[in-house]
Amino acid sequence: MFDLLGLDDIAQAVYEEMLKDPEASTDAIAWRLDRPASQVQNAMTELNRLSLIRPSWQDPGEYRAVEPEVGLKLLLSTQEAELHRRQEEFETARVKLEGLAAEYAELSRSRQGTDTERLDGIDAIRLRIEALAAGCASEIIAFVPGGAQSRANMEASRPLDESALARGVRMRSVYLESIGNDRATMEYARWLGDSGAHIRFAAVLPPRMVIYDREVAIVPDDPDATHRGALVTRSKGVVSALCELFEQVWSTARPLDYVQWPGDDDGLTLQEQAVLDLLAQGNADDQISRRLGISVRTTRRITAGLAHRLGAKSRFQTGALAALRGWVDPQRPAV
Repeated sequence: MFDLLGLDDIAQAVYEEMLKDPEASTDAIAWRLDRPASQVQNAMTELNRLSLIRPSWQDPGEYRAVEPEVGLKLLLSTQEAELHRRQEEFETARVKLEGLAAEYAELSRSRQGTDTERLDGIDAIRLRIEALAAGCASEIIAFVPGGAQSRANMEASRPLDESALARGVRMRSVYLESIGNDRATMEYARWLGDSGAHIRFAAVLPPRMVIYDREVAIVPDDPDATHRGALVTRSKGVVSALCELFEQVWSTARPLDYVQWPGDDDGLTLQEQAVLDLLAQGNADDQISRRLGISVRTTRRITAGLAHRLGAKSRFQTGALAALRGWVDPQRPAV
């Protein structure tokens, strides 16, 4: 009870001692409570501020306890009045915030149209993601390309992911296989999986996107510079198409337990297979590295390793020999 009235444990103990022995001195109370006299004096100063004790007329420098029926009732009434005032302030603030939110939503719709909105800069993007995640009721699905994720992105995402999962929102995310080379990103993906999210991996991914409740999607305006701007769309046709794309990638992606994938019968990993397919489509090393979320050096190392295994002496010969072995399927669609 006393803590609700603003009294800490020491002040409560001092007040109770003063009620038991109305004429006890500060030193006597300090001795009984086994507390420093300065601590007891500080508690008395606080009790005096709350009108629970008053300076003694008889012994200057000492205090006397006000009877609980008077002092505590007065303090309780004061606290009740303060609580009522704060409740009124909160209600006024709530009404103002609701009005401001409605005005902002209307302004955004008038500027961007009802279906699609453009966000400029990382602040606007993260604030909108925060709002969409907080309002999500059933499902969040996402592509997370780019390989290793920045610490800032993961720190911004963690509280949103925790809150959504705690509300029972189903989360499914597809990461690039290459995050297996980055400890921090891999630990974050494992934390998501342990927290109830469903995580899968693919060697290649489409550009980054997040879809909330299959009603609104957010995608980068420029996939090569995702921090510059994003598009938020509620167009049923666009969101439906993006959801279908996600399901296609999800159906072929590997679960979290298969991060260290064994090769197939030919000894190819998913990453090696993706490099061959992208080489066959005419992509340069820098383009392949961006698609797979790996460095150009890693791309060249994988290409050199494949050439060595095939006994090839050039990129062209690597592609030709891979095709002869059936490692390259021209009918396989590019993601």
